[in-house]
Amino acid sequence: MLQGKTAVVTGSTSGIGLGIAKALAAQGANIVLNGFGDVEGPKAEIAALGVQVSYHGADMSKPAEIEAMVQHAHTTFGSLDILVNNAGIQHVARVENFPVEKWDAIIAINMSSAFHATRLALPGMLAKNWGRIINVASVHGLVGSAEKSAYVAAKHGVVGLTKVTALENATTGVTCNAICPGWVLTPLVQKQVDAKATAQGISNQDATKQLLGEKEPSLQFTTPEELGALAVFFCSPAGNNVRGVAWNMDGGWAAQ
Repeated sequence: MLQGKTAVVTGSTSGIGLGIAKALAAQGANIVLNGFGDVEGPKAEIAALGVQVSYHGADMSKPAEIEAMVQHAHTTFGSLDILVNNAGIQHVARVENFPVEKWDAIIAINMSSAFHATRLALPGMLAKNWGRIINVASVHGLVGSAEKSAYVAAKHGVVGLTKVTALENATTGVTCNAICPGWVLTPLVQKQVDAKATAQGISNQDATKQLLGEKEPSLQFTTPEELGALAVFFCSPAGNNVRGVAWNMDGGWAAQ
């Protein structure tokens, strides 16, 4: 379905980003990976799906590096057709105790990077009259949680940016939508579950239920594979007129 298309997925060396990158690659899209940590493993996983894969190590807090990454996609593959703004970081503290440098970093990486990548990707997409911009927001783009002021503010901002981008391009072949996951079982979240189990002397299963039970009525994690399938839907012909939505995949979290 996506043969000949190129997707840039930020923060894609693990977790949600890698899940989405693999789903797009399985449909034939060439992939530009971005992120920290192990690069060769994810590259091999994508290449095994029969597409071309490249990597760009842009620091998503730096606009000049984001510009270099977009340019890299055009130079390497000739286009940037699908942009997935997924890179994100987290810090937890009350507002009055929130370190200013952490606030600035979260706003830069979780929100401003989506703006910079979008503004740089749009001209090429509009020239071809086809493009998909998918912003990985969060259920925290729709509701709040205590001690996550910067993250919630950034993700609400991403949802707003999604709507404006969609409206500005509503009569073109370029769409923009947001995915809003609840709890997703990534290596990062698994560590939280393990820590809770150890701290309370309970089983991993009970720790998982406790973590999910606070917020997520389904008591089950969303998977990177499920999020990838939603991204593929946005890129499919069926998604042509899905514009400006914040689609929560959160086990009923925001429905409460």
